[in-house]
Amino acid sequence: MVPSTLLRSKAARCLPVVLAALLFAGCGTQAPDQSAAHMQGEAQANSAYYLQQMQQSSDDTKTNWQLLAIRALIKEGKREQATELYRQLPEDLTAEQHREQRLLDIELILANKNYQGAAAELATLDISGFSDAQKARYYQAQIDASQGRPSLELLRALIAQEPLLQPAEKQKNIDATWQTLSSMTPDQANLLVISADENVLRGWLDLQRMWFDNRSDPAMLKAGIHDWQTRYPQNPGAKLLPTQLVNVQNFKPASAERIALLLPLNGQAAVFGRAIQQGFEAAKNSSLSPVNAPASAPQTDAAQPAAEQPALEHTTGPDGIVSPSAANVNDLTQDNATPAVEPAATAPATQTAASAANPGAEIKIYDTSSQPLNQVLNQVQQDGASIVVGPLLKPNVDELVRSNTPLNVLAMNEPENVQNRANICYFALSPEDEARDAADHIWQQGQRNPLLLVPRTSLGDRVTRAFAEQWQQLGGGTVLQQKFGSVSELKMGINSGSGIALTGSPVASSLPSQQATTIGGLTIPAPPTDAQITAGSSGNVDAVYIVASPDEIALIKPMIAMRTGSHNGATLYASSRSAQGNTGPDFRLEMEGLQFSEIPMLAGDNPGLQQQALAAVNNDYSLARLYAMGVDAWSLANHFSQMRQVQGFQLNGNTGTLTADQDCVINRKLTWLKYQQGQVVRAN
Repeated sequence: MVPSTLLRSKAARCLPVVLAALLFAGCGTQAPDQSAAHMQGEAQANSAYYLQQMQQSSDDTKTNWQLLAIRALIKEGKREQATELYRQLPEDLTAEQHREQRLLDIELILANKNYQGAAAELATLDISGFSDAQKARYYQAQIDASQGRPSLELLRALIAQEPLLQPAEKQKNIDATWQTLSSMTPDQANLLVISADENVLRGWLDLQRMWFDNRSDPAMLKAGIHDWQTRYPQNPGAKLLPTQLVNVQNFKPASAERIALLLPLNGQAAVFGRAIQQGFEAAKNSSLSPVNAPASAPQTDAAQPAAEQPALEHTTGPDGIVSPSAANVNDLTQDNATPAVEPAATAPATQTAASAANPGAEIKIYDTSSQPLNQVLNQVQQDGASIVVGPLLKPNVDELVRSNTPLNVLAMNEPENVQNRANICYFALSPEDEARDAADHIWQQGQRNPLLLVPRTSLGDRVTRAFAEQWQQLGGGTVLQQKFGSVSELKMGINSGSGIALTGSPVASSLPSQQATTIGGLTIPAPPTDAQITAGSSGNVDAVYIVASPDEIALIKPMIAMRTGSHNGATLYASSRSAQGNTGPDFRLEMEGLQFSEIPMLAGDNPGLQQQALAAVNNDYSLARLYAMGVDAWSLANHFSQMRQVQGFQLNGNTGTLTADQDCVINRKLTWLKYQQGQVVRAN
């Protein structure tokens, strides 16, 4: 019995040791804490995983998972849930957790679209203790806070971020760097001052200069890219070429030997179709450059007068051109604009940015008012056209997009919702186009609190929406709007002495979208109400953009002075709708200080073509704009491949400086003029 008792006694004494060994062995089988590694890295899991880990953890580990969950929620767009979880963070954070909290603070501010607040927080952040992944996020926050507006700071952030990224993310960074560079104007680029040791940035700027010099010549651009890669082999862009420049390497010119011109040649819109047709044919027959010699140059005989042109195929429109006021223009590219002012006495020389078009091209005209568009397109295809120019009316353009035609098309209008089609570009003279250009011009002049005075019509709504959207993209704040009625209503306002106050209600699309919330001590305000805003987003209105006819603006400008005084501090701007070619000295003096936009041809950049166009359309300035559109359409059709394939395409046209965006929508930068001491001069 003794051995048995001894055995039991020994077993009893060994039991705690065995249990302890088993306990430690069990602990050894549990997965080690991964939260810190996740926090330092990319955090690829979703928020549900991190929330589950947070619930199953405690102390520092729980806080790590909570920080990771907040980051994932922000990435997933769950802003409110992320904000609530952020508020629940404990106060006693480790140094590592505090660094992550500061980053999340900024990322939440950005998620609420408070870009100025994010920029202020970024300026106070010390990243010396950050991991590479956290530094990459820091630079991404700088990039997001810039809202895509090109600047030296944005370029530096992109360049600093590139070596910190995973290989799969580098192309996006390279493309964003190039997008920033190519979005700058040459003047903006020339103002950049960099340090001697910024070798990567120096290489990028050299590529930018080469691109500025050769962007309209695909062959020269292709050679320039190869030379740049040879000179800067270590530049990230040389190792991984921007996608838009890769397209240059694959550039293939499209044929423009047989052009189909689709226009309405019967009915109310025939007068507009005929004006475009005349300009297109004149450009083809005369080999007109997009913009001719400077205004001071003598007129040449390059353009054949419209009256001497040969008969046009399939033309069944009216023999004479009626007044455009008789036509219904609801579906046209441009509201029925009134004649433009006489051009300024002097104009700067403008050079074409594109090579010569093909004067030997065959043009065939198709009347879109005589048969359904699908039948017209079938006939065009059977006739072997290589490119289509038109149609003009919006319903026809919408039908064209739905048809999925394989033909290359330069549509002469823009649908409400543009679809990026590899074979379609859109060229329109629209009031929205002018409004976007006006927003750019007003912004560049340093004004920040605009008011829109627009008619109480669908035209006014379209202009307001386009201006406000562009203003927001530029980084502007709230845009105000005030609508006016008929000329009779305006006259009643003058007779009553009420005038026009520089106040308005905010345009909804320009308001901030966030709700009031406090993150890391920074309060993000809720959008203001209409009653809260009467004088711009900050301070008084300093710019007024007016969309009005000559009769309307002749009343509106005095009514503004009647209410606010002639020295109210706000600069007045107007669209070309208010301009006319036969203004007298009284009108010009009354409009003193008013700036207005106009197409380059009517602003004096191409006096030879201006004279030819006005002669062809019986001095109707609104039709002269469409004539100029036809001239530019000829040049664009002959450079269709460049518009679609070569990023940065630009042409100094008669309807504006023309550029193509990523959807191949042609944007126009207009000329701005000003009434000064009874004369019309260039606006600074």
